[in-house]
Formats: sequence, structure tokens, C-alpha cells
Amino acid sequence: MKARNLFNTIAKKAAAATGSPWTFLAAVAIVVIWGISGPVFGFNDTWQLVINTGTTIITFLMVFLIQHTQNADTAAMQIKLDELIRATAEANNELLDLEELDEERLEEIRREYEQMAREAGDALARVRACHAARRDDEAV
Repeated sequence: MKARNLFNTIAKKAAAATGSPWTFLAAVAIVVIWGISGPVFGFNDTWQLVINTGTTIITFLMVFLIQHTQNADTAAMQIKLDELIRATAEANNELLDLEELDEERLEEIRREYEQMAREAGDALARVRACHAARRDDEAV
């Protein structure tokens, strides 16, 4: 459990640090310094290997850190959405476990909600037309 907490802490701090403008500027500076140092090292294989190895290792490690933070964020967001659905009287509680459904069922539900949105849009258009007609009648 301690190792997991340590990893969580490291992952959160690394994600926050790598997402900052300062980290981006540091990365740009490293690339610029590497590029400028090319003539000094004669653009040799070792010079190329340094940047290739460094960026590969960093990318490899970042994949796991990013995936971990995304998993945690997604789980937290899902719990919050589930609570909002559960607490809203008019909400469809069948949607609480939506993420567990297969692609075909998700697509079917998406189409149902698109249809509801179209119907709501049509109803809204009728209401607006009615209000506009009423304003026109009042103006006369």
C-alpha cells in the first residue's frame, strides 16, 4: 500500500510538473542546446544517441504516468457523474453503469439521446415561433 501511495504522489507531481510552461521551456532549451552542440561533436552517432535515448526513456516513462493520472481522473469523474445522476430526480438511473455496456448498446443509447435532443430542439423552435408571433400581434 505504501508503494502505491508513493507512486500516486510521484505520478501527480510529475504530471503537474510536466504540464507547466517552465517544463516546456526547459525541454525546448535542451533541444536547442543539443542542436547547437552538434558541430562541436561533429554530428557523430554518440551526439545523436544522447537525444534519441533521452527522449525515448522520458516518453516511455511518461506513458505510464499519464495513463495512471488519466485513470484516476476518469474514475473520480465517473463517481461524480454517477452521484449527480443518482441525486437528480428526473435522471435516468439506468445510465449509472453506462461505461460497462458494449459498443453496440452505447451507440443505440446515443442515437436515442440524439433523437430526444432533436425533439427538444423542435419543441424549442415551436415555442420561439409562438413567442415571436405573440410579439408581432402585440406590436400591431
